Amino acid sequence: MATPNRTHALPGAFADLLPPRFGLREVLDAREASIVAVLVVMATALSIAYPQFRTLDNVNNILLAVAQVAIVGVGMTMVIITGGIDVSVGSALSVCAVVVGMRLQDGAGVLEAIVVAIAVGTAIGLVNGLLIGLGRVHSIIITFGMLNILRVVSFKLTGGKWLSGVPNTVNYFGSGTLLKLPFAWWIAMAMAAVAWYYMRRRPTGRHLYALGGNPETARLAGVGVLKRTIFVYTITGTLVGVASLVFVGGAGSVIQTAQVGIGFELDVIAAVVIGGTSILGGKGSVIGTLLGAILVGTIRNALVVVNVNSLYSNLILGCLILLTVALDLLRRRGRLA
Repeated sequence: MATPNRTHALPGAFADLLPPRFGLREVLDAREASIVAVLVVMATALSIAYPQFRTLDNVNNILLAVAQVAIVGVGMTMVIITGGIDVSVGSALSVCAVVVGMRLQDGAGVLEAIVVAIAVGTAIGLVNGLLIGLGRVHSIIITFGMLNILRVVSFKLTGGKWLSGVPNTVNYFGSGTLLKLPFAWWIAMAMAAVAWYYMRRRPTGRHLYALGGNPETARLAGVGVLKRTIFVYTITGTLVGVASLVFVGGAGSVIQTAQVGIGFELDVIAAVVIGGTSILGGKGSVIGTLLGAILVGTIRNALVVVNVNSLYSNLILGCLILLTVALDLLRRRGRLA
């Protein structure tokens, strides 16, 4: 009698750790539906009070502003679902953007810029994954250390000076449009579509949920914990490289290197968590992350439209994150009870 493949045929009890197949009731109860409802109410109210909010130009401003967050958020969703976190993405974005900017100054073309950005980002992610997976050290420690190391690397590459005279070779990534929407947002949606299919339809993708739900049970069920850990951080690094092309493309001819990626990791984590991914791991979706990114961008944009100090946007996002985490903890405590 043939022995089933343990990494594809999982024990019945283990199935509870995997993402459920959504029916109508589950969809209505999902975080995504709540975010859509909030966005509709917010957009309706602001459009009535401030007609400039509902213009296509303003919608494009919102989508373009959150495109980088959404792109990296796809990878961060995978990381957090497995029970980890990556706080180094802001510094990694800075290194990728600086390297791409310097190569463009040296006359690199579009293809070389794309390859360089993805290669540098992937290498950074791979290092994170190897250190976390092989060292068995919590991800917050490794990635916090990398945050500081990469920030120094970015500074040393430029000597703390701005990159000026950067050619507009990759400007389409940051300011181009496709079907009247920012090209960068189409990239984000494409990345999310691929990730959604992988995480929901492929056995190895569904294992990410199992790893975040209960790592020991996942290991005993035959899940390659080390491989999955390295994979999610490497993919996140790759997406940071893609996001750096969007950043450089939208920065123009001058890149203020000291400011690149500052606070970027907080926006990414906020979008992922607000989008319904449990900070405790084992639950979440990239669709929720896209909606979370749009909500974050809409809040920031709305405060600008109504002429409110941008400081309050951080206050609102902080409150939303705390509320989301509290709801996750209460939900998990209810399940255990």
